[in-house]
Amino acid sequence: MAILCPLFSGSSGNVTYIGCQGTGILIDAGVSARRMDLAMAAHAWDPNALLGLFITHEHTDHISGLSVFTRRHHTPVFASETTRQALLRTGVGEDVTPFVEDVALGGFTVTRFATSHDCAGSSGYVVRTPDGKRIAVCTDLGCVTEEVERALIGCDGILLESNHDLAMLRNGSYPAYLKTRIRSDHGHLSNPSSADLIARLAQSGTTRFILGHISKENNTPDLALDCARTRLALCGLEDGRDYLLTAAAPEGNAPVVI
Repeated sequence: MAILCPLFSGSSGNVTYIGCQGTGILIDAGVSARRMDLAMAAHAWDPNALLGLFITHEHTDHISGLSVFTRRHHTPVFASETTRQALLRTGVGEDVTPFVEDVALGGFTVTRFATSHDCAGSSGYVVRTPDGKRIAVCTDLGCVTEEVERALIGCDGILLESNHDLAMLRNGSYPAYLKTRIRSDHGHLSNPSSADLIARLAQSGTTRFILGHISKENNTPDLALDCARTRLALCGLEDGRDYLLTAAAPEGNAPVVI
């Protein structure tokens, strides 16, 4: 039985656990090592049993706990070569293995795909679990490229960004330059863009979706969920019958069985 659990999600920090048969991997390490340990302990997951930790990109909300956590638990770390170089410049990339091809770890196989974000080498990941499920983590992207959609098609479960409501962003307090950055093709995915992709993925067979990286200032979980459900309803798909859709809180999320 495979599970997907965003332990932390949002601009204050991102850590996602993907597990199966008593072990698993982490995507990102964006909160302190202590908080990561406590979050895993709350689910009775052993950090020392982790097979690997995969970094999507070098922004602080994805790496702030990386150095301490990996030293404490001796967890192998993987990232794109350009992300590794960026981590080296921050002093935390010495033990990061550059992603050259698929990584196989204890029955898990991890495939990297490129995402469009305002940093070099930004990544999403598709994880094939020991029981044959395909689970993807895809956040921090300003647009859905052909590469992204190819990677996600056919996945069983996906953590997908639904960062902002367009009206809330437009009318909010952020300065103009930041609004422009968020809306750009190298920023973050809006509710409608996320919903459109979810509809295509659901029609191709994906049944488990978690909306992630939801902005506290420019979105709400209800707005993100309503946008996705409305778009899926146009395809004749109903939540609880054809798919399961949840929204990740900043922390304290329950695992989703895939």
